[in-house]
Amino acid sequence: MKWGTKYPANDVNRLYQAVRASTPGDIRFYCLTDDANGIDTGITVLPIPDLPLSMGGAERGWRKLALFNPQLTAIQGPTLFLDLDMIIVGSLAPFFEVGQDFSVIKDYKRIRYRNRYTGNTSVFLYIGGQDYGMYPRLQELGPAVATMYRNEQEFLSDTMRLIGKLRYWPRSWCPSYKYDCIPSFPMSLWQTPQMPADAKVLVFHGHPKPEEAAIGAGNKWYRPTRAAPWLSRYL
Repeated sequence: MKWGTKYPANDVNRLYQAVRASTPGDIRFYCLTDDANGIDTGITVLPIPDLPLSMGGAERGWRKLALFNPQLTAIQGPTLFLDLDMIIVGSLAPFFEVGQDFSVIKDYKRIRYRNRYTGNTSVFLYIGGQDYGMYPRLQELGPAVATMYRNEQEFLSDTMRLIGKLRYWPRSWCPSYKYDCIPSFPMSLWQTPQMPADAKVLVFHGHPKPEEAAIGAGNKWYRPTRAAPWLSRYL
């Protein structure tokens, strides 16, 4: 999904090429967006469906829930959602072989949530066209949902938990660049960030972003780190 101006079309195209290179067989790649300019012709572009309620200007990541709009009938069957600011470093085939109809990353910093089961929705698999009760629940809760849940991934995880469908990827599949690649301080001052074994997707949340990490920029003052030039091959 791409809306607003935070991510250019090139980020969509780069992810598309990476998915094609790391997924055996034919794929259907969709981008839900409000601006299709510059997006590769091999990508199926769809408008972002409406949410069933206004979030009062706090929609941001909540727009991911538009994937569960009952009127979005173009996407059917097992579907892997990927954020744009991530790097694919291994085969995506195992994500489709887990035998579940919803799987997500177990969030990296669970202390910031009111529960211990919230998933990180940078990478999740769902069944396109399946009714998970997402929209009826949003309508039932109304605008209060934004005060009940910190963000869309907390709401999505709780909804899937309530219907017994919350499952997690193996921890090693989707490591966080920030928490799993960068050595602990003070070793981060002289040791280069490393790719974890068994990684398939590197998740970049907050800063640094992939381009920043490659040159050692974009870090908080309390998390200094060296450049990771090996990331350049994926950019």
